[in-house]
Amino acid sequence: MDIADLKADVEAVSAFYAERHDIARTDDWFVLKLGEEVGELTQAYLARSGQARDKGRDETQLEEDFRAEVSDVLAQVLLIAHRFNIDLEAEIARKWLVWKPEQAGS
Repeated sequence: MDIADLKADVEAVSAFYAERHDIARTDDWFVLKLGEEVGELTQAYLARSGQARDKGRDETQLEEDFRAEVSDVLAQVLLIAHRFNIDLEAEIARKWLVWKPEQAGS
């Protein structure tokens, strides 16, 4: 699966969910939802690392929660990229991959 396919699949799921629950996916919603998801990731990380209440969840459940929240953050980033027509592969290549050791020394 490549990024474009994943972005399209996540968009389809999000659009379906939003329609079913009467959520207006405005520009603001996309960005603010990312903030919410990052907050949930932070909360899951803190619980997983013993820095917050575990709410009765065992180590396996805390790890599952953390992994799920990382997934939610990535999905929301993909949705933002779709909404604002951002080619993530091109942007990552432009911003990050130019610093790969074999390219940065050129």
